[in-house]
Amino acid sequence: MLIEWNPGRGGAEAFALRLRNGLRQAGDEVRLLTSAAGSAADGTADYVVPTSQRRAVRALLQIHDPRAAATVRRAVREFRPDVAWINMFALQLSPSVFGALGSTPSVLFVSDYKLLCPLSSRLLPDGSLCKQNAGIACLAAGCLSPPHWLRDQLRYAAVRRALCRVHTMVACSAWVQKELQRAGWPSQVLPTPVVPRPARPRRPSSEPSFLFIGRLDREKGVDLLLGAFARMPSPGRLHLAGVGPCRRDLEALARSLGLGDRVRFLGWLEREAIDRELTTAWAVVVPSLWAEPLGMVAQEAIAAGVPVIASAAGGLSEIVQDGRHGLLFPNGDGVALTACLTRIATQADFPEHHVAGAVVQEVAQRFDPEATLEHWREILAAASEGRVGTNASTAFSDTPKAPHQAPAAHAPCQGSQGHAPPG
Repeated sequence: MLIEWNPGRGGAEAFALRLRNGLRQAGDEVRLLTSAAGSAADGTADYVVPTSQRRAVRALLQIHDPRAAATVRRAVREFRPDVAWINMFALQLSPSVFGALGSTPSVLFVSDYKLLCPLSSRLLPDGSLCKQNAGIACLAAGCLSPPHWLRDQLRYAAVRRALCRVHTMVACSAWVQKELQRAGWPSQVLPTPVVPRPARPRRPSSEPSFLFIGRLDREKGVDLLLGAFARMPSPGRLHLAGVGPCRRDLEALARSLGLGDRVRFLGWLEREAIDRELTTAWAVVVPSLWAEPLGMVAQEAIAAGVPVIASAAGGLSEIVQDGRHGLLFPNGDGVALTACLTRIATQADFPEHHVAGAVVQEVAQRFDPEATLEHWREILAAASEGRVGTNASTAFSDTPKAPHQAPAAHAPCQGSQGHAPPG
């Protein structure tokens, strides 16, 4: 398994550890290779690639990192894997890891937009969703400076060559699958599962209480949430769990809006503390400006019985059905978000402050960890044997779909002809 390890453990890193442990418990031999930018898998990585914090050095290493390639070659020589599972690689490991795998077949799990967007967010400078293939559009829209854009022509040419070596590409949602297809890369769909948690009795607070869980960064829309919350006519409280580069600006915004102690910045919370927050919240709010690739926060909230208010574009709409699991509003629409908050606060929707038990059970079954693990084992086995992988997308749909052929080895290179290289 190859995955970049970012500071702090995000959803992708947590899932990688769960998948590794699940494969081992199923009897498979697994080794984990990560970058050393973060905690390196809590010290449990078998191979660690050193990284540089110097911006100029990282800009070059993102095109080709000889240390990453050497570490992968050593892992292949020592471990002799049947197949490589890869998640994030474009920021720290570089596309060179694919060539270093030699003849080892690879399965690439796509859980973000880095392969399609140099900024990763698919957001334009004005905060709207980008609907163009990357390339000259990145320069024309002002997303990249000319030097950055020129550098990334080399970088994404290397990415494109790397993707041609992938046997099977797996998207975390149908939305990401569609984005990959538009860029010429066919894929399967297999969402991340919901990890079962010990059942906790719901004790909603006596006054409206909303909870945000996530990174305090631009694309997460926390500034939009603060503005919408300030306009809400009903009293209530908002708790923000997470860290990120925008925290100071967001705290200043909350003060300027006169929110006072109605808003609490909780910082980073461990899982146990998050569970306690979920027991009292009237709703979890996911106000993302970007189209969330999936939305693990929404999955876990619904599994805990908590309604979710979420932006509609992206993978969130594959998890949240309006009126059933929560409420949806158009990305970036603060007025619509205020209306959703008010509907929850006035008990016009979800008056009991929880999702129906039958709906919770459906979500638990749809994103079942054991079923997901078996699908991953099938996909990895198919790749290791050179077969077309099992299409997992039908297993995670609300309505049955006719199965479509999964990508064969190197099929993406055929589909990518004629597309501008990502910028």
